[in-house]
Amino acid sequence: MRVELPGIEHWRHDLGHCLQTTAGVLLGFHGADPIDVLGAGWGFGYRAGDVRREEYYFPCLRGSLFASIAPHHPITSTWHEPADAEQGWQEVRAAVAAGLPVAVAADNYHLPFRPAYRDVHTNHLLVVYGFDDERGVALVIDSVPPRFRGEITIPELTAARDSANPVVHDRDMFFTARPIGNRWLEVGVEHPLPKLDRDRLSAVLTANVAGYTGDGDGGREYHGLPGLRRFLTDAASRLADGDPAVIDEVFVVGGTALAVSGLHGDHLAAAARRFAEPALAELAREVDRIAHHWSAVRIIVAAGREDPEAAARGLATRTTALLADYTRTLNRMSRLA
Repeated sequence: MRVELPGIEHWRHDLGHCLQTTAGVLLGFHGADPIDVLGAGWGFGYRAGDVRREEYYFPCLRGSLFASIAPHHPITSTWHEPADAEQGWQEVRAAVAAGLPVAVAADNYHLPFRPAYRDVHTNHLLVVYGFDDERGVALVIDSVPPRFRGEITIPELTAARDSANPVVHDRDMFFTARPIGNRWLEVGVEHPLPKLDRDRLSAVLTANVAGYTGDGDGGREYHGLPGLRRFLTDAASRLADGDPAVIDEVFVVGGTALAVSGLHGDHLAAAARRFAEPALAELAREVDRIAHHWSAVRIIVAAGREDPEAAARGLATRTTALLADYTRTLNRMSRLA
């Protein structure tokens, strides 16, 4: 039996990660514009200690993963955790045979089209959209550069999906030490998806601004602008105290904030063109500026292994600038909503 689902196309955002890339491919299959869907939400939320060593990590404060990355759209997802590799493949095969492409977790070390092949372990995400039983191959698409679409053998995919994802050397950073476990992700899209008109954009921006006003429980949950301030201030203190765990935590959580901000900036830029509003284009550039602050935050903490005290000082300085830009941007967003 051979199945190759139609409507599978590459999609990627420069500031996104494999989660947003995979989501974009799946949303495109379901007839959605990834920028409309993934770029609508803009917020910050994180529960202390929740971070996982996965490229596709995202703080799930709204239930499912896709409900969290697309908070303004009727989209959900379900993680499946098979008992073993054989069950895992049979479940994925059955979903694809039923007409549904799925996302699978995989270790890049075992994927022959990845630059990390046989070199670096990492916890990655990609899409399976077909298979050929007779030839023993699966059809996969991975839009993360150098991007790949085509066949790999089922044993190769199984090795990547069943990997223990170990730390072997000092290049196995951030996204290792967490077994892949043959996990796969099923996505549901409720149609019709809402269309972006000016009234809907106003509602989305108003909700995003409101989301930055609270601070969760003020303790282990960091939420909104007050929570973001506490998160980065706490991180700088932990860096200064030599806590190595904070490096991975801020790097991974910062990656989600970077992607969310980059996508939202493009969402606003597209809206500016659609509605012929130059003020929205200016707002898009301000959100882009915040995205690039997050790039700097990740670089600062990644260097913290060598000199944690210097990293703590750099993070404190960057936090002041980042929060000032957030405040100014949210004030402008509130006026334009």
